[in-house]
Amino acid sequence: MLLIPARQISGEIRENSPLVGCITNTVVTNYTANLLLAVGAAPAMVDIVGEAGLFTGVSDATLINLGTPTPEQREAALEAASFAHAAGRIWVLDPVAVGSLPVRTDLAKDLLTHLPVVIRGNASEIIALAGKGVGGRGVDSSDSVGEAIVAAQALSQTYGSIVAISGEVDAIVQGNTVVRIAGGSALLTKVTGAGCALGALIGAAASTNKDILSGVVAAHVMYAAASEKAAARCTGPGTFGVYFLDELAALTDADLDRISVSVEKIGAGDTAGGMGQ
Repeated sequence: MLLIPARQISGEIRENSPLVGCITNTVVTNYTANLLLAVGAAPAMVDIVGEAGLFTGVSDATLINLGTPTPEQREAALEAASFAHAAGRIWVLDPVAVGSLPVRTDLAKDLLTHLPVVIRGNASEIIALAGKGVGGRGVDSSDSVGEAIVAAQALSQTYGSIVAISGEVDAIVQGNTVVRIAGGSALLTKVTGAGCALGALIGAAASTNKDILSGVVAAHVMYAAASEKAAARCTGPGTFGVYFLDELAALTDADLDRISVSVEKIGAGDTAGGMGQ
């Protein structure tokens, strides 16, 4: 499989400035908006019932993040997902802490019926969303990326989604294809909002090119490259969070080309049965 290089996708984001509507959690709204601006995209935090759905017709992509699902935000999320699917728009589901908490787990199941184009989460979230586990420790994963591959493939095959699993080596699953992105910094786990903002960047990158898989991969490559450069400059998590935005804004083709990307196929014998209940 030939993927479009991340440097091309990154350039297209800056050239096209995709508008990303974000229904996201209250902890990360500001960081998410600033990250989108840093890469050249345009953020909009539209999570009001009666507007969220309509805005999907204006935006290039929509992020639905379940970090703090208030009653109104839950209704807005379902509205946006329904509108986005009906219009054939890019929308990304980030099922934060699904499996371990009942309200967001039920909401995530309802959102899946609107067929997210991309699902991104940590290994425990992906396993739980597929009905094969009970989630992690809050927003933290208790499973490895490798343990989540079968669950990710089940989600991909059932809903037609591209499934991104974050971890030490990120994995992107589409059907029988697995793309692995090595690199990055563990300091990403020490900055509130860094993981959630990745969902917004995925939306921006996936909407700029017809090759959606390449866009999803490119977003992870951008994260890996910028986080490594930020880690080399910072003195701790506080400065890392700031430098990470700076490095995303300053990424060069050489930075992106340096990140290792590999593609493999999963045979039928490597998969488990259908979706869990």
